Amino acid sequence: MYKLNLKNNSKFQRGFSFIELLVGVAVFTIICISVYNSYTSIFDSVKTSRGKLDAVDLANEQFEIIRNLPYADVGIYGSIPSGVLVHSQTLVRGQSTFDVTTTVRNVDDPFDGTLGGTPNDLSPADFKLVEVEVDCLACNNFVPIIFTTRVAPKNLETASTNGALFVKVFDANGNPVEGANVHITNSTNNPPITIDDVTNANGMLQVVDAPPGVNAYDITVSKEDYSTDKTYASTVGNPNPVKPLATVVLQQVTQISFAIDRVSTFNVSSVTQTCTPVSNIDFNLSGSKLIGTTPNVLKYDQDKITNGSGNLTIGDLEWDSYLFALQDASYDLIGWNPISPINLIPNSTQAVQLVVAPKNPRTLVVTVTDSSTGLPLSGVDITISKTGFTPVTNSTGQGFINQTDWSGGSGQATSTNATQYFSSDGNIVTNSPAGDLSLAQIFGDYVASGVLESSAFDIGSPSNFQKIGWSPIDQPPTSGTPSVRFQIATNNDGYTWNYAGPDGTASTFYTVGNQNIHSSNDSKQYIRYKLFLDTESTATTPNISDVSFTFTSLCTPPGQALFDGLPSGTYDLHLSKAGYVDQDISVDVNSDWQSLDVILLPN
Repeated sequence: MYKLNLKNNSKFQRGFSFIELLVGVAVFTIICISVYNSYTSIFDSVKTSRGKLDAVDLANEQFEIIRNLPYADVGIYGSIPSGVLVHSQTLVRGQSTFDVTTTVRNVDDPFDGTLGGTPNDLSPADFKLVEVEVDCLACNNFVPIIFTTRVAPKNLETASTNGALFVKVFDANGNPVEGANVHITNSTNNPPITIDDVTNANGMLQVVDAPPGVNAYDITVSKEDYSTDKTYASTVGNPNPVKPLATVVLQQVTQISFAIDRVSTFNVSSVTQTCTPVSNIDFNLSGSKLIGTTPNVLKYDQDKITNGSGNLTIGDLEWDSYLFALQDASYDLIGWNPISPINLIPNSTQAVQLVVAPKNPRTLVVTVTDSSTGLPLSGVDITISKTGFTPVTNSTGQGFINQTDWSGGSGQATSTNATQYFSSDGNIVTNSPAGDLSLAQIFGDYVASGVLESSAFDIGSPSNFQKIGWSPIDQPPTSGTPSVRFQIATNNDGYTWNYAGPDGTASTFYTVGNQNIHSSNDSKQYIRYKLFLDTESTATTPNISDVSFTFTSLCTPPGQALFDGLPSGTYDLHLSKAGYVDQDISVDVNSDWQSLDVILLPN
């Protein structure tokens, strides 16, 4: 009799653990996927090879058809050379659909001379070059197959009754453009002629044996991701095209050149000088290239509008010099960055800031550039003056913020209402009249002093503050000196306010108009001012009607200065900058908005 030991029987009952099962399943899955991928790869290779064989057979069929045609019929119907062949067709072979493109070109063989050359070949169509391209768009990894062959006439040449049309295509640097698409039509011929071909490595397409015609050939040159150039018919809107339809003369060569290059993009943003986006700004964008003269007809001239975020992307632009002109009903253009006109180079993306402000006629924008480099000059002091007008001095490359009304009252932490401020000690009158600040009166006597703290002004980005100014500068002498004092506080959080004077400490004050702001305020986004009015006489008070700051920021137009709210008339402008020759200019300000370009000469 046998006895079964149950304690030692565990080794006979052991199965797979869960981890072992997972590993086994994973290995099995990897093997299955590998086998499947190998199978599909082999199947795809066989299918691709089958497709290529079908394409080769299809090309051979086309060549057999061509070989059995009379020489005069070897050509494209409605093209040059004319014949019975079809330029594009779709054919099915096996399980694949193929696009077949046939191109026939006349060739002027230099062996017996060329048309217009030495010797002059009066029968330049020496033989025909036939090209058959077979493509399968639905086939995977299919590379188009191209075959060419020559077809020569059996008989001797006779003098041609046609001419030749040579199309030359180059880029912005004058380099030939290979593979440019050339579309040629001649609707005056019977039958009408249509040619679709590409340029060779020299950027040339030669159409030999073209029927003569005056202003008969309409040519368009294009390429993917490139600009387009073309001929233009004379119309009412363009009576004198710069590049009219091409003319082909009997036994003569007509060569016409076209320039195309990669297209570029403008990323346009409309902002205030404090970098606040402004939505739905209408403007016109125009290039400098002409397609017609007398009158001038621009190749690019379109109206645009920024979106709700103040942005607009304008693509497919040809290299050119572009001008931005605002035509908005509510805003004026007070600056460009970069300065306008903007030279757009091929295959580039250019960011453009249109700096705008609410209309305040009449507005004059002055742009100053260096005579040697053509670059904008910042820091040029421009003083504008005329009889009966208080002279105003602004500097190029600087923005400004000013406040001229405080009648809206206190309680505003950040300036959104231009007539309000943050706080006052109650001793300054802000609305009698509106637009003026003065000391309060008690029983007919002016109080000795008063303090007013402005709301915070948000510049929109970290900025460098340049100068503080106010008006009027002159105060009643009996008020004492100084009767007007300012301190400034800046920060980047909008909450921490430490007021200081021109030396950067809290013990000093700005007491002179148009005074430089201490450099400790640089790279700050928010600014406040605190105004102190004092008088030594109860009978007089100092008063303030305007407080302003100048600054530079990311949205400050370089080399430009703004003068707005100008009465009409003739103004004198004096421009000065260290290292440059001063310049005096007279300008008539007679429209709501106008610009002036000035070039300064170095000393």
